[in-house]
Amino acid sequence: MSRIVLAFRSFFSILFAGTLPDGVLDALRLMRRGGAAPKAPAAAQAAPASAAPAIRASDGAVQLLAILQRDARLLDFLMEDIAGYSDDQVGAAVRELHNQCRDSLQRAVVLEPVIDGVEGTFVKAPSGDASLVKFIGNVPAKPPAGGTLRHRGWRAVKIDLPAPAGKNAAVIAPAEIEIE
Repeated sequence: MSRIVLAFRSFFSILFAGTLPDGVLDALRLMRRGGAAPKAPAAAQAAPASAAPAIRASDGAVQLLAILQRDARLLDFLMEDIAGYSDDQVGAAVRELHNQCRDSLQRAVVLEPVIDGVEGTFVKAPSGDASLVKFIGNVPAKPPAGGTLRHRGWRAVKIDLPAPAGKNAAVIAPAEIEIE
């Protein structure tokens, strides 16, 4: 498994499921807390033929992309070459796209800032979880207790994606064929 695939699988697994899947743990040679030994590689395990397909963490990421595509045509916009359009045309399209994407995202994910402070002011770094803050600039060897807030950060408080519809989870938006 390539490092990029591992990174994306790990990120979306932790984001949507709160844990790493067994395949990632095996690839990184890690064990779950609790002392259970890592499972044998997936190729060596025989899966029951009649078992329903397992829901993967990446399914939630694809599901979120599908929502943004359905409601705002985000992928159509991102995959189109906009070099031939004027800045005014792109700006007009982006304003509507921004509003539609924000509304869709707010329906699916409840977000809150990591630090609820005013950017540009001095804040103390939250203690406990080192992943909450990334120190930037001239950082000493021992991270300081605080500094100037440059970005409040974001965290997902609640994710409310609809239940999978049992279709191919990799299809973000089906092709559309008009019958005349």
